[in-house]
Amino acid sequence: MTIGAKYTGGIPSILRNSQQLLLTRPSHTKSSPRPVILRRGGALISGAHPELYYKISPLFISGWPQIIIPKRLCTQTSTSAILSTFPYSDSKSGGTNYVTRGKKKERKRDSREGQLTFGLDMCSRYGDVLEALNLYDRAVKEGIKPNQYQYNVLLYICSGAAMGVLRPADRAKDQNLANSEEVIEEDNAKISDETRYLALRRGFEIYSQMGIDKIPPNEATFTAVARLAAAKEDGVLAFDLVKKMAEFNIPPRLRSYGPALFALCKSRDAERAYEVDAHMTLSGVQPEEPELRVLLKVSVDVLREEKVYSLLHRLRTTARQVSQTTSEVIEQWFNGQVAGKLGQTVWDRKKIREAIIAGGGGWHGQGWLGTGDWRVKRTAMNPDGVCPCCQERLVTIDIEPEETENFARSVAALACERELEAKFVSFQKWLDEHGPFEAVVDGANAGLFLQPKHAFSFSQINAVANELKKMSRSKKMPLIILHNRRTREGPADMPINKQLINNWRKAGALYTTPTGSNDDWYI
Repeated sequence: MTIGAKYTGGIPSILRNSQQLLLTRPSHTKSSPRPVILRRGGALISGAHPELYYKISPLFISGWPQIIIPKRLCTQTSTSAILSTFPYSDSKSGGTNYVTRGKKKERKRDSREGQLTFGLDMCSRYGDVLEALNLYDRAVKEGIKPNQYQYNVLLYICSGAAMGVLRPADRAKDQNLANSEEVIEEDNAKISDETRYLALRRGFEIYSQMGIDKIPPNEATFTAVARLAAAKEDGVLAFDLVKKMAEFNIPPRLRSYGPALFALCKSRDAERAYEVDAHMTLSGVQPEEPELRVLLKVSVDVLREEKVYSLLHRLRTTARQVSQTTSEVIEQWFNGQVAGKLGQTVWDRKKIREAIIAGGGGWHGQGWLGTGDWRVKRTAMNPDGVCPCCQERLVTIDIEPEETENFARSVAALACERELEAKFVSFQKWLDEHGPFEAVVDGANAGLFLQPKHAFSFSQINAVANELKKMSRSKKMPLIILHNRRTREGPADMPINKQLINNWRKAGALYTTPTGSNDDWYI
């Protein structure tokens, strides 16, 4: 080597199994030697004819890594074998780059843009808004235009800081911009007021610059800026940002609505909060317990009894079991004076009973019944489902008829897509003639359960069907689904099994799926 040392021996044992070692022979001629310039963070053996490159993957946080190569890598230790680190260089700087890293992902990380992404990810992970802003300012000064992801991470960090709590994330790409309620409602002093104001101001500046740079926003962009708006208690602006998503054909998500909804509910702007709720419904977004809780709280505070009634039913179908915070809001309503004055004094008991049955049990949906103060107590059900307070037993709640019908239509539509439509329509007609059934038996699973290889037990199916018949209120046989091949060959030819199959058919309890069909669609 001209300056370095040519390595002629074998790979040292300490490095033989190391993934950090890379042997390569770049093409070159003696007449036109090519200099070696490795990318930033790479090790350089300067010389005309390099044969050994030592590949490293240092962790970049700031500055340049210091690299030391063992002397035993060289046979001529007295020569000036130079290993150092060089700034990023490309073909424009003159000379040829021999990239020892080999992977595009590593080269991208080592670029200035890659280092900006890495630095912002670290700031997001550790909640360092000031360093994130420094990285952004430095990049702008160096002429680097952030991309969409980098802008989104900046906005995420700024919005979290502006709201008072910057929750560190394991990865910025997995950042959760949803459910801003905790941030808005808690008075958390993790971040100083000065830093919060700085993050708020710079966040809007960065969003404005994103538009100047003509970087297209996405859902994460609007959600982060909506959080900035909520941080300055501007729920209207936060809602406007959600509505603006339609201009970019971006469907809003539940987390997109959170900042506007929580900010409006906190300021007791009930009417606008109901507008957000209606917009969620139009967008096909289903609110969860935190969203329903703040809507219930503002409805209780402004004494909107019809909204309270509606939201309690929505909580019933969404949450089933509510959190401690939600239960306190419910207690606030029923302990209040207004709740005791509301309610019908006369009602049709038969109509109420029919509504309870039609709804699947446990509720009637006919409004408040009776007047007088409510008795509110906390208790725990005993193992038999009886309340020690009122001695009433919990009832079994079925899914609502509308939900059942929607589910049946969805399954039928999907089955018609996967199966021949005529075959499944034929099954639906048969079901209309012989149904309804209280239970369905998957004949293949019941017949194969715990059986030896290639064995199929019709008697086992019959035992399951008879047990379900005993359990049913109507004492009717359940529907047994079997592929038609199961009833025509193999164990089906045995006399005892033929008799069982005939009995099921006479009872109108057996449906055999046609050849080429998947019997799972019929269950």
